[in-house]
Amino acid sequence: MSLGRRGGLVALLAPAVVFIVFLFIYPFLYGLVLSFSDPSGSFTLANYERFFGDWWERRTIWVTLWISLPVTVASVALAVPFAYYMRRGIRGEKVITFFLIVPITLGTVLVSEGMLTYMGPTGWLNQLLMAIGVVAKPVRFTHNYWGVAISLLIQGFPFSFLMLLGYISGISPDLERASQMLGASRIQTFLRVTFPLMVPGIAISFCLSFVAAFSVFPSAVLLGEPSGPTRVISISAYHWAFEEFNFNVASAISIVMAAIELLVISGVLVWRNRMYRGASIVGKG
Repeated sequence: MSLGRRGGLVALLAPAVVFIVFLFIYPFLYGLVLSFSDPSGSFTLANYERFFGDWWERRTIWVTLWISLPVTVASVALAVPFAYYMRRGIRGEKVITFFLIVPITLGTVLVSEGMLTYMGPTGWLNQLLMAIGVVAKPVRFTHNYWGVAISLLIQGFPFSFLMLLGYISGISPDLERASQMLGASRIQTFLRVTFPLMVPGIAISFCLSFVAAFSVFPSAVLLGEPSGPTRVISISAYHWAFEEFNFNVASAISIVMAAIELLVISGVLVWRNRMYRGASIVGKG
């Protein structure tokens, strides 16, 4: 590569590198240092000891995982068959895609407010269920675990679907035709050809959906019980940062969040690699 082309490449990459450094790397390193510091700036592990030593704070990890993991699995599991069915295009695809994009564009707060209005004790859903005799009294859809989970699913499924649809659409249909010409059934073709090729897209979709669900905050406050069963770890970080004004403990909690997310993402990537290895073994066999 000539010196001029190398200089042009550096000039093009420089803004992106500066953006990443100041928006992601520097805040992360600053928070990491804060998490191991006391208010005077001295090194300490007390911030982590305070979080893990308090059962009420420590349980937020399991509460958040209990909400985020099932929602992420459900979002991706629902997205796979829909994306597979629509991979070659269907009639009315643009209309369907439009309605799927709407929950994403509305944002978490508006979706939560809509659920409070339509799925609350006096909302039209409960009124309908009681009018047709399905239930005798209003069902509690909000201000509990299910309210938070449904809200995350409403936004998580369209995101997973659109990601998988774009990925699956890029898989060559000739591979499926070749498999069926060799005698494989549609199910065998899906399990041995199409699904292994979908695994990278599924893994990325799962990771991104999980990170969004694990960092849930507005839904847990508006549709859950933030001081009770649905007190997630992000609420704990907010409490220490903006109510206790202890940014050291808040930073420690944020680092714990990042570590858990990286652990789950690493597990998903290991699964992806094993699926590829298994697919290659089957192909050689």
